[in-house]
Amino acid sequence: MSFEVIENLFTINIDMVMTTAFAAILLLFGYYVVSKVNFLEKYCIPAAVVGGFIFMIVTFLGHITNSFAFSFDTTLQTFLMLMFFTTVGLGASLSILKKGGKLLIIYWLIAGALSIFQNIIGVSVSKIVGLEYAYGLLSSAISMIGGHGAGLSYGNDFLEMGYQAGPLVGAAAPTFGLITAVLIGGPIARKLIVSNNLSPDGSDTLDIDESITDINAKSKEKLTSLDVLKNVTAILVSMALGTLVSGWISGLINMSFPTYVGAMFIAVILRNLNEKFHFYKFNFSLVDGIGDVALGLYLSMAIMTLKMWELVGLAGGMFAVLISQAIFIALFGYFVVFRLLGKDYDAAVMVAGLIGHGLGATPTAVVNLGAVTQKYGESRKAWMIVPIVGAFLVDLIYQPQTIWFIKTFVQDISTALL
Repeated sequence: MSFEVIENLFTINIDMVMTTAFAAILLLFGYYVVSKVNFLEKYCIPAAVVGGFIFMIVTFLGHITNSFAFSFDTTLQTFLMLMFFTTVGLGASLSILKKGGKLLIIYWLIAGALSIFQNIIGVSVSKIVGLEYAYGLLSSAISMIGGHGAGLSYGNDFLEMGYQAGPLVGAAAPTFGLITAVLIGGPIARKLIVSNNLSPDGSDTLDIDESITDINAKSKEKLTSLDVLKNVTAILVSMALGTLVSGWISGLINMSFPTYVGAMFIAVILRNLNEKFHFYKFNFSLVDGIGDVALGLYLSMAIMTLKMWELVGLAGGMFAVLISQAIFIALFGYFVVFRLLGKDYDAAVMVAGLIGHGLGATPTAVVNLGAVTQKYGESRKAWMIVPIVGAFLVDLIYQPQTIWFIKTFVQDISTALL
């Protein structure tokens, strides 16, 4: 850590190790605040967002008073982001997907179609209100389907293209989505259930004697230090190979391709090859724990370095896009998705789940499912299908078409200015 005065501004320079430690402290502080504030806990606001946002207010005060500023070394930010998405890929087992049946395919295609509509809305509303397409797309499927991880990752890509507020929009949009998803998901499912006089029918055509957790945690044997090393190595190798794949695709399509996408898909391949050939003793609990820590540190580090004042000029147009997204998914879920899924109790519950991960993230979908089923009864189909589609499967549709929208509508300002 060092101190210097740059252009009459007292600047605190923080190195890579100190930056990571600072992010960890803010993450823990965020968990503490969430545990004490019922609103934050109720609406599933991530601890990293809370801690990072509080510090962002501190930096904002330094900016408006022109008295102090921070300079962070975020070298590890990309590494942590890659690690998280790699662990997501390692959780995608084909043995889980096979149990979903035809309903899983239908729900997956619906979620994929939703992501396409979201990008169309983002581009259309942006044109109407005069918002740059980059920010409109950041307020669409990237942040609504992808959540904070994808929003910040793409936001940094847009920053490199010359869109200075990219990371800030990539953090603000999914936060809006998280809150909105919980506010409207449960009430819409309740309306469907009450209006159609629905209740659990007790039948279940899906082969789901095991839960997703059971499938992922079949091995109860204690891991040796060598087993732990093999699991960590699998993550690191997937990250490395995924980076190479993303670089190759970037050259192929002549635009930046998110490194985390390549890492995630390499991890999926490794997980399922390992299930067939047993290269090492995969442990889901260990991998999932590593992913949670990596995501928390990544989000904390990303948000604490954002410059809130850069959002001011975009607020009106960005919120016009976000409000349009919320209205569309509410109408889409109520009038279309419910009917496509069978117009029964399970369909109503799954609408709440779709709104959860369609505006927020998979944990938000789980909260919506829990709220509805606790009041009206269990839906085993929803609990099997919604999390696996929201956590991974939807990416198979949302990522390629989002890349197309970016390539078609977003101009690389940094290149254009050369």
